[in-house]
Amino acid sequence: MRPDIHELERYVYEALGIAVKTKPWSGASRLPHFLKERYRFAQTELLGFHALLVIDIDPEEQSPATVRKHMEMLQTKQDADLIYVRAQVTAYNRKRLIEQKVPFIVPGNQMYLPMLAIDLREHFRRIRAEVPSFSPSTQVVVLYALLRDAGQVLIPTEMAPLLGYSTMTMTRAFDELETASLAEVTVRGRERCLRFNGGRREIWEKAQPFLRSPVNKRLMIRRTEGAEGAVRAGLTALAHYSMLAAPAYATLALSREDWIALRKRHKIIEVPAQDPDAYEIEVWWYPPALFAEHGIVDQLSLFLSLKADRDERTETALGEMMEKIKW
Repeated sequence: MRPDIHELERYVYEALGIAVKTKPWSGASRLPHFLKERYRFAQTELLGFHALLVIDIDPEEQSPATVRKHMEMLQTKQDADLIYVRAQVTAYNRKRLIEQKVPFIVPGNQMYLPMLAIDLREHFRRIRAEVPSFSPSTQVVVLYALLRDAGQVLIPTEMAPLLGYSTMTMTRAFDELETASLAEVTVRGRERCLRFNGGRREIWEKAQPFLRSPVNKRLMIRRTEGAEGAVRAGLTALAHYSMLAAPAYATLALSREDWIALRKRHKIIEVPAQDPDAYEIEVWWYPPALFAEHGIVDQLSLFLSLKADRDERTETALGEMMEKIKW
């Protein structure tokens, strides 16, 4: 969906009481071809500041790290403040754009203009305030749909043994998903049936405000017999899915039950990260092996586990990984 410039003008006026007028920018002809293909440009003025609106018209969303690089390239071509504009931006990418200090406007949704000391995100905050994070079991159902078959009809009695939960827990998970408007629940005979609304990408984007990191706690331990069977996670897994260099120590993920069992079988010694025999252990709210392939955690859970990492290299690698997913 392409951003509507009139919708942007109306949004700014309703939010700030400022009548914004735009006009074409003649400097676009001097830009590299890939920037001219990706964006449209318009000049405007906001509270005395000259601004260039960088309007993203591509249907595919790109990583915030890439947006920032494009903005840096554009900044060398003119002196006005740059404002990134896109019709829709997922919740996690809006957060990343703010962390990257990229001014942006999502008409009707959010406005982040640090040069004007403006950060309006009432809509996003309202969603977060009204809807708590999903329980681990509900998050697992979402991941199952995304990683297996989003169009499948799910039944509590069938999902319970498949995912390792009780039928009652699955029923509560279905209730959470219906309340969040991510899925519809119908009744066939005595069975409740759940079907998600939309395709995989749409489900993933709508679920963002509700999803949380699967990691309960992290700690560094000395290499321990029995831990080798755990699945690779953290930066170790991210290095597999992207061009990120592998870390000096391996990160392994265990469920709470497997972690308790490991501690009972072996003496666990916590060590500093600099220890040459160190492992990083992540204890997850749900079994990390549930959707793992070839001993590596799934990409969506990995993203959720690392999205709060502010390291630029990690962020870039996460963006690279997510862009490769075929929804």
